[in-house]
Amino acid sequence: MSDNYQLLLTVFFSLMFFTVQRTETQYRRRVLVLFALFPGVLIFVYMSYLTLLSAFWNALLIAFILNLFFWIVIGRYNPVRSSEEIQVLGMDD
Repeated sequence: MSDNYQLLLTVFFSLMFFTVQRTETQYRRRVLVLFALFPGVLIFVYMSYLTLLSAFWNALLIAFILNLFFWIVIGRYNPVRSSEEIQVLGMDD
């Protein structure tokens, strides 16, 4: 039972870490609070209610390691650009 929760939480936390990691620097704090900390606290309370905190901490650790690996392989060499630097191909503006 806890394996299902752990897999679901790992996917959720990986997406949350990825969202924070690939956000512009000036908006990173807002995204961290809105998309990572607030849902993370709610999930922590729910998992403590279900007495599955070990699945919560394992999923958080696995998601952190996966996103760290992604940052080492891809993210470090392709940093997030600001909105002003992004150019859309095919736009004549």
